[in-house]
Amino acid sequence: MWWSCALEIYLIDGTYELFRHYYALPSAQDVTGREVAAVRGVLASVLGMIKDGATHIAVATDHVIESFRNELWPGYKTSEGVEPELLAQFPLLEEVLSAAGVVVWPMVEFEADEALAAAAIAAARDTRVERVIICTPDKDLAQCVQGSRIVQLNRRTRVTVDEPGVGKKFGRPRAQVDALRVAALRSEGLSWSQVCRTLNVSKGSAQRSVVRLPKSTNDADHRGPTADR
Repeated sequence: MWWSCALEIYLIDGTYELFRHYYALPSAQDVTGREVAAVRGVLASVLGMIKDGATHIAVATDHVIESFRNELWPGYKTSEGVEPELLAQFPLLEEVLSAAGVVVWPMVEFEADEALAAAAIAAARDTRVERVIICTPDKDLAQCVQGSRIVQLNRRTRVTVDEPGVGKKFGRPRAQVDALRVAALRSEGLSWSQVCRTLNVSKGSAQRSVVRLPKSTNDADHRGPTADR
């Protein structure tokens, strides 16, 4: 029998998954009265992936919602408004996933999506890797999609998108990347002036790029701490 050594790498947005399960599942507490429903949901989901054949999985979390960007830009997204019972489950999620043998990246200075992006590029350079699957609906990560080698999977809808799919959803590749970055920065609290300085573009260009995005793109897929996951 012939066995393939080609690897598929699954990179999971743990912050998104914890938020998603927190709002999707009924409350559940451990013997001490601590809320654990979201952690149980994410753990069961990841173990289900392993049962279905996934062999290489890593999970990135925002161990601290705030990052170095909060020092640069007042108004950037924070943990303000996030339910304490949800925030308290981040360390527990990291602990139980690690205990299950899953690689976990608890991000403090940088953000979870930056860990996912860096890992995707690094994994794609490895000749043993056949495909890298970034598991998140976060449109920021669509910038990392390359051909069919690095793809994006929305685990809730079970839709996988490759590079042609990204272009079809968001428009021309170059315009798509710029528009996604502008929309993401705006929704994270940056002013138009701050966005323009960050991306080195004019205000008019930035605003026109967002207008080109389908309405569903601006509304449905943004990932933020206070968004309904």
